[in-house]
Amino acid sequence: MGSANGNGKQPLFSFGLISDVQYADILDGRSFLGVPRYYRHSIFVLQRAVKEWNNHQKHKFVINFGDIVDGYCPKDQSLNTVKKIVDEFVMFNGPVHHLIGNHCLYNLPRSKLLPLFKIKSLQGHAYYDFSPVSEYRFVVLDGYDHSAIGWPQDHPRTLEALKFLREKNPNEDKNNPTGLVGLERRFLMFNGGIGKEQMEWFNGVLKDATILKQKVVVCCHLPLHPGASSKEALLWNYEEVLNLIHKFNCVKVCISGHDHKGGYYMDSHGVHHRVLEAALECPPGTNAFGYADVYDDRISLYGTDRMRSAHMYFNPNADFDDNMASFDVHTE
Repeated sequence: MGSANGNGKQPLFSFGLISDVQYADILDGRSFLGVPRYYRHSIFVLQRAVKEWNNHQKHKFVINFGDIVDGYCPKDQSLNTVKKIVDEFVMFNGPVHHLIGNHCLYNLPRSKLLPLFKIKSLQGHAYYDFSPVSEYRFVVLDGYDHSAIGWPQDHPRTLEALKFLREKNPNEDKNNPTGLVGLERRFLMFNGGIGKEQMEWFNGVLKDATILKQKVVVCCHLPLHPGASSKEALLWNYEEVLNLIHKFNCVKVCISGHDHKGGYYMDSHGVHHRVLEAALECPPGTNAFGYADVYDDRISLYGTDRMRSAHMYFNPNADFDDNMASFDVHTE
């Protein structure tokens, strides 16, 4: 695995990444779109990923972009299955940063899930930030902060989200987008939004990063831009989040999971949006994981098999107009 550019420049650091493992000890199935899902094979994708990350020897950390266990996992097996997959991540020789996804929340409530992910939170929130080097800050957003799943059934957040969905989606099944038009198709129960308190926190983090002249990578299970994602997979209030991001010039890349086919888009403000291909949908013997080399002027994502590579450039000393990107398509 190469980790220097054509000029021999070494990255500031590198990290591993994977999304939507969605392991379950059940027979293979299909998504509601008919795409094959390989529930038992996905753990082998993760094991091969950890082996590759460890062989690299220079990755500073790994990020799991959510949904480590599938919602079809038998509920009497949920706790042990989540522990089983977390233990696979523990085999990486370094820190692992977890994001929560909808399938995680189908299996366990936040009160049980967050301690397993080593996410420290007094109120059940799963947003946080960290700086692996002084030049960069990673912001992990909790896309199910405003959600009808994951919180207790009588929790104010659950009740508020259910009221929101009734107003936005007239279907009895709130995961059914029938009749919803265009971007309205995101108003589904398996998606969620970012609440006021988290938005205020996010604003403060971006202000702080700007003062410290840090470049920011935003991580969220749910995609933040329709150019990179299916309409049905978007964060409910993605526009609000994008408006905040665009008030600053520090955010360079947003990385997500959830939309299993993956995607890429560079928005009008030069922010790169990369949605990762799902490990769950890898036929036996194939993979979907990768690593990123991080430089002062770009982030280069190197994908394996079904995960496509993306080289996301930004001028470290200029405005967004100087940004550019290349997106490599790997044939299967």
